Amino acid sequence: MTKATGIAVRTAAPIDKTGLRSLKAALLAVMVSVVLAACGGGAKTTDTPLPNGTGNTNNNPYTGPGARDADVLKFQQEFWSNAKTTDRCGNCHNETAGVLPMFVRNDDINLAYDAALTKVDVDQPSASIIVSQVGSGHNCWLLNADGVCASILTTWIEKWVGEAAGGGRQIVLTPPDPRDPDDSKNFPDDPTTVGTNGTSFADTVYPLLAAPNDYCSGCHSSAEGQNPFFADLDIAAAYEAARPKMNLDTPENSRFVKKLQPADQNLPPEQRGEGHNCWDDCESNAREMEAAIRLFADGIDPTVVDPDLVVSKAMRLIDGTVASGGNRYEDAQIALWEFKSGSGLAAYDSSGVDPAMDLNLSQEVTWYGGWGITTNGGRAQSLTTTSTKLADIIQESGEFSVEAWVIPANVTQEDASIVTYSAGSMDRNFTVRQNLYDYRYLLRTSETSLDGETEQLSTPADDEVLQATLQHVVATYHPIDGRRIYVNGDLVSDVDPVPGGTLIDWQNNFAFILGSDASGDNSWEGTVRLAAIHRRALTPEQVTQNFDVGVGEKFFLLFDISENLYPGDASMAQSSYILFEVAQYDSYSYLFDRPHFLTLDGSAPEGIRIRGLRVAMNGLEAPVGQTYATMDDFLSAAEFVELGQPLSALGAVLPLEKGPDSDDFFLTFDILSNDSYSRPNDPTLVINPVDLEDASQIGLRTFDEINATYSEALGIDWTDFANVNDTYVELRQSLPAVEDINTFLSSHQVAIAQLAIAYCDALINVDGNPNPIRGQMFPGFDLDAAPTTAFDATNRDLFVVPLINYVMGTGLSSQPDYADVYSELASFQASGGRPDNLVQRLVDGGSDTRSISKGVCAATLGNAVTLVQ
Repeated sequence: MTKATGIAVRTAAPIDKTGLRSLKAALLAVMVSVVLAACGGGAKTTDTPLPNGTGNTNNNPYTGPGARDADVLKFQQEFWSNAKTTDRCGNCHNETAGVLPMFVRNDDINLAYDAALTKVDVDQPSASIIVSQVGSGHNCWLLNADGVCASILTTWIEKWVGEAAGGGRQIVLTPPDPRDPDDSKNFPDDPTTVGTNGTSFADTVYPLLAAPNDYCSGCHSSAEGQNPFFADLDIAAAYEAARPKMNLDTPENSRFVKKLQPADQNLPPEQRGEGHNCWDDCESNAREMEAAIRLFADGIDPTVVDPDLVVSKAMRLIDGTVASGGNRYEDAQIALWEFKSGSGLAAYDSSGVDPAMDLNLSQEVTWYGGWGITTNGGRAQSLTTTSTKLADIIQESGEFSVEAWVIPANVTQEDASIVTYSAGSMDRNFTVRQNLYDYRYLLRTSETSLDGETEQLSTPADDEVLQATLQHVVATYHPIDGRRIYVNGDLVSDVDPVPGGTLIDWQNNFAFILGSDASGDNSWEGTVRLAAIHRRALTPEQVTQNFDVGVGEKFFLLFDISENLYPGDASMAQSSYILFEVAQYDSYSYLFDRPHFLTLDGSAPEGIRIRGLRVAMNGLEAPVGQTYATMDDFLSAAEFVELGQPLSALGAVLPLEKGPDSDDFFLTFDILSNDSYSRPNDPTLVINPVDLEDASQIGLRTFDEINATYSEALGIDWTDFANVNDTYVELRQSLPAVEDINTFLSSHQVAIAQLAIAYCDALINVDGNPNPIRGQMFPGFDLDAAPTTAFDATNRDLFVVPLINYVMGTGLSSQPDYADVYSELASFQASGGRPDNLVQRLVDGGSDTRSISKGVCAATLGNAVTLVQ
């Protein structure tokens, strides 16, 4: 078995390690005939022998013999102590209930260890029988979250058998079962398209989904707000949402059917569903839905795979090896939300550290395809009673990290709380916020205020670190190093100005929340793909490790090409593969990434040509996303790395059609070894040119150009004045960012006026100006004289005329008319018996001379003359 960045390749004869693995092998030989009475072989699950708390002693303290060695002790600490309780595995698999294997027995930890080894895969914990049984529906202790229970069990096993140095999960690549690409039924584009049997989605499945409240429309419509909207009044929107829930090739496996089937633990897993919102009898409702989907599918002719194509074997996403979380650093992790359940009103803490901080979702929170939640003004909140885990553990450690993969909805949100452990907007233990382009980190320590507002740490505003795209954000705290903020693996914050302190002032009655403060204030709009809390300040190397792993529901797909490379050679079957890392990118697409050529038998083919690789799905080459169509490479042992030969560093996005359970992928090639496909030439692309409207010859100065213009016009270095500097930093994101005059908004004008006022305040109101330009600009003008004297007919030109000349310039080929500008500012020409100009209006309003001067300066500086170019 060869390890590579947390990934191992399992060959036909994996090397067994000593200790755990040799003992496991011996026990398996002895116990091969033992059948799990409550978990085994797809048989019906038996009734629980003893009701919870009735004669079952597994919640009592352990009093049996001590662990015989370090392996058993680690098993006791990391797995047994978590799984033994009667609300989990301890209600059956113990000496009192007698259900074999008794891997959580409470009388002898050594016998429990021996029993557990028969059902645990120490090389790949996620492949353990215990995990697969719970994942397929056996006795998950969470509501409709079998996959989450399986993840928690995997975590416990990993902590038991894992090696501490890496701190992460190991992924083992195993050869998939070879399967040729099948002909496939594909959804028509329009829900009203009539099939060969005269039916369509509109008159088969949709009437069941959209029937009044008794069926699905009471929740899953835009009017009710519960995603996905497959029962919407808009049939086109309903059809798009319903397609991933229907299996045209095997209608009985459709998600709609499984949701309706009875949630009876006595049924075999293949017949067991969720009993979700049945409108009558669950079994009959499931069969009614299945019949409707089958009638719709029967009218669709299958798409036939072109026999001339050079193809690989086929795979679905769920046939691959789960890659999510592989090699994440998790040794210090105390809370984890991966959002795997994909539906319901709760997001489960799958860290395996009790108490579980499950998050309750408000109605405004929706599920994001490929693992994640989107907050649209709502929040995901843990109970205060379970959130105490954070205070209890982190106060003891004195350090911690907050980690999240996020997609901000925009860069206009201010003081929006992404992650918080608080009691409201004014009382918190910690908060990570978005403020426009910045991440801000607020923390309560013995050296800060209770809300941490005045001492918050921010990413540099000039760097615009926060963007409305997928980002990995880690906020750490260490009593010596202070706070740090990492984004996409890089340290982006400056040195923490607050000295290190203790967390003694933390409160344990606060709530952990994603998406807003506990009071509902400071709501954040965006998507969270993963969130985690660690009881240690992650090191830069550990942050980078978790960033490199990525996020979301990802799989390694091994497309078998052995028959193409070695036709007729049975000894080379299942030896050669094209490996892709594939993720459900969002609710509508897949991401294929980093293809490699890989062998599982150690061979290294030489000189074999691979040209024109394309991804096909459901019988056809995908019409988009063919990034690798221009590939032309030869296999060479010299190019091999730990996972084989890299073929491309690029990714490709393909549309989600039937959903990850049903979309069937395979690869096609123009040339693969001695096989080739004569591809028809692409049709000539004909473009009819369109004469666009003439672009405006009037442009805008952008934010940095406007600031530089103000600085040059008034002779003020903006970094010398805190007010000017702070105003520009705060407003730069509200100033024009592009030169197109058509993009100018009223908000831009407001920001321009505010910046002009700040510059003029520095010029007029600050005495002892380090730049003597004020005296040069306005010689003889007395800023301390009474307004009626300073701005009388004799003196006002001492201020107004130089101001116009400095800001506007003179003698230019194109500039505002001087007389018009002067008339607006200061002309004595009477209108209705009184002069009508800015100076006179300010004087009549009772302002003092400096305020009038600043106002006239700002009006002149904020004029179009400094904006238009």
